[in-house]
Amino acid sequence: MSHYQRHVFFCLNQREPGVQCCGQHNAEAMRERAKQRLKALDLNGAGKVRINSAGCLDRCAEGPLLVVYPEAVWYTYIDQEDIDEIIDEHLVHGRVVERLRI
Repeated sequence: MSHYQRHVFFCLNQREPGVQCCGQHNAEAMRERAKQRLKALDLNGAGKVRINSAGCLDRCAEGPLLVVYPEAVWYTYIDQEDIDEIIDEHLVHGRVVERLRI
């Protein structure tokens, strides 16, 4: 059995000015939002969900993005409401949020 039920990797890559990257889209703040929300829901920690930072996940044109493992579901997002929906639907209820899936 895995130490965590799920891992969520947020791309936080920063590129030179003018080059598309997740870091230009408030990715760090959205990762922090996810961490805070999971703590509030008591979903973080061993046997639960782990939020991780990632460098470039090499899908910059589709970003900002995150990926949820072990399902390997890739998401894009715009704001904290999208992050909350991914948490509520996928991480809590196990339902993929198709409108945000890439």
